[in-house]
Amino acid sequence: MRNLIRRLAGRRDEEQPTAQVTRSQPLRPWQIRERCFNVRRRGLDPVEIRAFLHKVADELTVAQTALRAVQEENVRIKNTLRSWQSAQSTNHRYR
Repeated sequence: MRNLIRRLAGRRDEEQPTAQVTRSQPLRPWQIRERCFNVRRRGLDPVEIRAFLHKVADELTVAQTALRAVQEENVRIKNTLRSWQSAQSTNHRYR
């Protein structure tokens, strides 16, 4: 029944450049929102769902690691700027 409804409604997967998730390209939000899994006799294919969830988890891990690195760099830069500003203000007071 779901497949019939999808065919009648026209899937948006055909409009997107690629509906398959690949290792070389980052996962896009529309790929997560539009993702459809094959229907089996007893529901969705658990192997396919598990593979997709692992892909999402891997990309989330990479994004969080990068965010953490940027935040640490930001703190380091702010501390360096504060030290430099303090040194500059100290030098100008005694002239």
